Amino acid sequence: MEIVVCVKQVPGTSEVEVDPVTGVLKRDGVDSKMNPYDLFALETALRIKKENNATLKTITMGPPQAKKVISESFSMGVDEGAIVSDRKFGGADVLATAYTLAQGIKKIGNPDLIICGKQTTDGDTAQVGPEIAEYLNIPHVTNVTKIIEVGEKSIVVETDLPTTLEVCEISYPCLLTVEKDIFQPRLPSFKLKMETKDKEIPMITLKDMDDTDEKHYGLNGSATQVIRIFPPEPNTDKDIVRGNSDELTETLFNKIVDLKIL
Repeated sequence: MEIVVCVKQVPGTSEVEVDPVTGVLKRDGVDSKMNPYDLFALETALRIKKENNATLKTITMGPPQAKKVISESFSMGVDEGAIVSDRKFGGADVLATAYTLAQGIKKIGNPDLIICGKQTTDGDTAQVGPEIAEYLNIPHVTNVTKIIEVGEKSIVVETDLPTTLEVCEISYPCLLTVEKDIFQPRLPSFKLKMETKDKEIPMITLKDMDDTDEKHYGLNGSATQVIRIFPPEPNTDKDIVRGNSDELTETLFNKIVDLKIL
């Protein structure tokens, strides 16, 4: 069994500048970390790996410094990893990102199972995982909260839908996106970190892809573009209301009506 986990390096701070021309985040020189949601995906994959003697790989898309999250995954027990990196991939929206990652996954193997975190903290779209599955033409299940059974030909999971919990059986190859707290992520191992510090991390560029058409990647391949990004203006306005419970209730109700919430 072969498993691939998609991981991402995200800004470790909210103080990130925006490119005034492209409208995308300036990631160079910014303190970064592994996307927190990906830690749950990694832990899920590591447990499946241990119980099923699987091979586990990670893949990330980003600038060269994003190799750090692949190295971090090695220190948790991942076997192999690769980075998809090329200036032609810059400025990609979720659609172009998913297409690029799907192309990258094809280059590192034909996994039985792909696991992604629910979303990233810098985009919060929760769309990339399902779109990767669509590009690879494989079934997928989102919002997975429990791994029930890992079989030879399929996996049984519990997924959290808006109004119900549903149990699904999905045949391999397939993709899952997992919710936070599906498992408690482990800490990196210092021993593994030292053992894998010189481990090679292949870089996949545009010329390595099966599809080398620049129009399908980065800004050129993006169906959407950000027109403007700006930090929210702080609002410190507040009203202090005093009175008994009936007076407070009446005041609160009138305020809600005035704001047209009701």
